[in-house]
Amino acid sequence: MERDLTVGLDGSPESLAAAHWAAEEAQRRRLILRLLHAWPLLVPEPTHVPAEMDQNYWAKRLVHNAQTELQARHPGLTVVGNLVADDAQHALLKAASESEMLVLGSRGLTPVESYFLGDISMIVVGRAERPVVLVRAGSRAEGPLASGPGAAGHVVVALKLHAPNDDMLEFAFTTAAARGLPLRAVHGHSTPIHAYTPWGVDHTVTQQIVRDAQKGLNQALSPWREKFPSMDVTDTIRLESPARAVVGAAENAELLVVGRRKHHPNLGRHLGPVAQAAVHHARCPVAVVSHD
Repeated sequence: MERDLTVGLDGSPESLAAAHWAAEEAQRRRLILRLLHAWPLLVPEPTHVPAEMDQNYWAKRLVHNAQTELQARHPGLTVVGNLVADDAQHALLKAASESEMLVLGSRGLTPVESYFLGDISMIVVGRAERPVVLVRAGSRAEGPLASGPGAAGHVVVALKLHAPNDDMLEFAFTTAAARGLPLRAVHGHSTPIHAYTPWGVDHTVTQQIVRDAQKGLNQALSPWREKFPSMDVTDTIRLESPARAVVGAAENAELLVVGRRKHHPNLGRHLGPVAQAAVHHARCPVAVVSHD
């Protein structure tokens, strides 16, 4: 079975930006790009019916236009259009289970108007077992991204100590390597209350936090540094809330990679505070990778 990368299309600027990002990524990873448009009101394919009487005309046009544009920009890429008579949530979750990754548009905290975006995309992010990447319109991710040793930008991965990080790190290292970009691992730790004194912060406490965190980061990153010996990998510890530390570190990033603990499907779309902050506030594309 051929490997593919799926992007959800709804005609919004955000979903088109996601399609461009997905095309770049599919080409780097040598994957087939699948353009998915799901709508419950799609009717069986009519025969011998003029275009103006085809009830699926606008859905077909949406996918066709995106496919034509992406194929022109990426002539070596295989782009497949996929119209599905299903609700978006179910179709996207199914696609996520069958693809290497799923890419969706995102508006962050701006008003929600699109069918694919908002609640549906958040449910998908919270339930998909494969990585889901959220892309905003108007970002530099919308066009061809710089890559290579001299390129600006980097990939950021948010690490939580004493937690499974390998799935996230595999995705982050692989993506950074494909782009020829450095990788920056970030860990945030809020200063505990007992570190505060009447004259300021007890640096003995904060220094111990940093030492412990550095030890944990070294343990998590060491095997991946060995697998990717030529990659420029740095790690940073910030004494602030993990959510604030991660969003701040991703300010000039090409991609932010965060984790999400797997939940029972009935628990819905729960995301942790770091993933929530990243999805709503990070300006770059955000990859949410589930882990046990």
